[in-house]
Amino acid sequence: MYRWRIGKIDQEKVEEFRRKTDLNKLTLEVLSARGYNDLDELVDFFTEQELEDPFAIKDMDKAVEALTSAVDSYELICVYGDYDCDGITSTSILYNYLESMGANVMYFIPERDAGYGLNKNAIDELAEREVRMIVTVDNGISAIEEARYCREKGIRLVITDHHQPGEELPDAEAVVDPHREDCPSKFKDLCGAGVALKLCAALDEGNYDTVIEQYSDLCAIGTVADIVPLKGENRTLVRTGFRYLPNTEIPGLDLMLDKLKIDRSAIVSEHVGFRIGPVINASGRFGSPTTAVKAIISEDREDAESYVDTMITLNSMRKNAEKDILNDITEFINSDPSVLDHRVIVLAGKGWHHGIIGIVASKVLDRYSKPTIIISIDENGEARGSARSVKGLHIHECLTYCKEYLTKFGGHECAGGFSLAEKDIEAFTAKVYEFSAALEKPAVKTLFADKALMPEDISTDMVKGLSVLEPTGEGNPKPLFAILGARVRDIIGLKDNAHTKITFDYGRITAQALFFGKDPRTLCFGRGDSIDMLAELEINVFNGKESVSIKVCDHRLSGVKQERYFAAKDTYEKLMNGDELPVNYVKKIIPERSELVAVYKYLNSVRETELDTMFMRLSDDNMNYCKLRIITDIFRDKGLIEYEAASMKIKMLPVTKKVDLEESETLVKLRSMIGKVD
Repeated sequence: MYRWRIGKIDQEKVEEFRRKTDLNKLTLEVLSARGYNDLDELVDFFTEQELEDPFAIKDMDKAVEALTSAVDSYELICVYGDYDCDGITSTSILYNYLESMGANVMYFIPERDAGYGLNKNAIDELAEREVRMIVTVDNGISAIEEARYCREKGIRLVITDHHQPGEELPDAEAVVDPHREDCPSKFKDLCGAGVALKLCAALDEGNYDTVIEQYSDLCAIGTVADIVPLKGENRTLVRTGFRYLPNTEIPGLDLMLDKLKIDRSAIVSEHVGFRIGPVINASGRFGSPTTAVKAIISEDREDAESYVDTMITLNSMRKNAEKDILNDITEFINSDPSVLDHRVIVLAGKGWHHGIIGIVASKVLDRYSKPTIIISIDENGEARGSARSVKGLHIHECLTYCKEYLTKFGGHECAGGFSLAEKDIEAFTAKVYEFSAALEKPAVKTLFADKALMPEDISTDMVKGLSVLEPTGEGNPKPLFAILGARVRDIIGLKDNAHTKITFDYGRITAQALFFGKDPRTLCFGRGDSIDMLAELEINVFNGKESVSIKVCDHRLSGVKQERYFAAKDTYEKLMNGDELPVNYVKKIIPERSELVAVYKYLNSVRETELDTMFMRLSDDNMNYCKLRIITDIFRDKGLIEYEAASMKIKMLPVTKKVDLEESETLVKLRSMIGKVD
């Protein structure tokens, strides 16, 4: 279960802005929930912010001077990028622009196995190829030793990056990074592609016209894929790029739009985040990032097509590898359910492709609503880890706490990466558990709804008005709405029960909602039940007729007390980990015979269910999540049920003999805990 939060709306401001703007009520309520309760701020949000003079970024003038000198003297320049989508688009932008200037230019992106950023082996290779200048894109701000090594090799270095600098800056001809403390530029949240585009504009004497026309589509893709805030200049860059993208002059991008079946008439951020971005990223995760660069910079359509086809194939391989790892994880959790009884899930496996463990960590977090760390162990006994978290557990602080076992680490609040020896994984895991156990409360994934919908909000006119919020993404998410107290009329399985469609009554209207990837037999509700949903609203067009499409992201039975659920779940996990609990609380969570009978009768009536579904059905003032888990454990001890921890599914088993629940290991353990204290 996820935690839900619903935004607060200033209705007086909404009504005021309705009189002063042409925005509809639903759009203004979304904006109010996000803090736009000042008219000037509202106007700023919708005004495409003029791009700041590129020379406002510290050292941009030095970078231009160094690069111009290298171009004029025909020195070999290397654009040194990164293997993710932002790094690939950054590399393509700057390489193509320098080539158009007549520069003697090449590009280099290290393979994922070589690690992120500049490295000495790569510098040696470039020196042998007689490179005289390296200009980094989307990396380099932390390359202190590598910058010194470039000096030793007689290679001039220009750094362009957007990551946070450390206390020391690299020794380079120029260090262009808006996050420098001494950088006077006003907008700081550019991605690597945004910085690269500004460098190109600076090389054109500060004129944006040409570079916007040529590269804004690539810059938009890099910006959305790198999950930087879509506000200010980033919003301008993405909106501009999306205007150019449908008619892109880049053959590789044009082919991607066709082969990925993207509707050119309505390109939005989701097309980048879930389709274009993953295909570009796949070359760096599962093949070579140079494949994607070649696809983008190739002027020959046939050549570009071969590279694009390779990228799409690599992306399919990436999806299959993800499934394989997730299957391994499912098997492991079912064999050792205790890994779920901690505030952080830590899982390690041999042969897991390290290029995709970050994606897997995100999916495990989504499945169990907990911070997750996935570790891949190679044949040499070395391991790499990727961590994903939510607010409440700061990953970088956690890794810092565990640094005695790490050979390398980095990250921020909600994501991080690290390396360690295989022999230290067990000690590292224990240290992670120690860190998380000391937190005041567990960190769980939270879904933020902009508002609770009224029946009149579910109209084509209202939903069409939301399109002005595009592009959506980091810092400006796609609107999410709460539908509270909907009465279910009908439930229909779609495509062999792969998906579900329901019909529901909501106030004076009747509507339909779609549950993608949900089997109707596993839902927590039935016909006649009152449910709450968090959903996205879209416009569907069929046979020329428009209608509102409601896509459900999460749901629950009405009346669930979520904070009570999370507190009781945390208590159960503490119990499983051997933490000392107050004796009075232990007494309260030991189930009465009548409670055991009630749960047994429910399970016997449904035969199969999921743990959270059973909780929603049976919880009351006396039956919380902790007690329900204990009852489940008692039944499992005595062979009455089969419990699959990974899916949290419960299945009744045939009863072949009389069972004495008092002999359950779980019950004996709880009673002994009381006895020890008494």
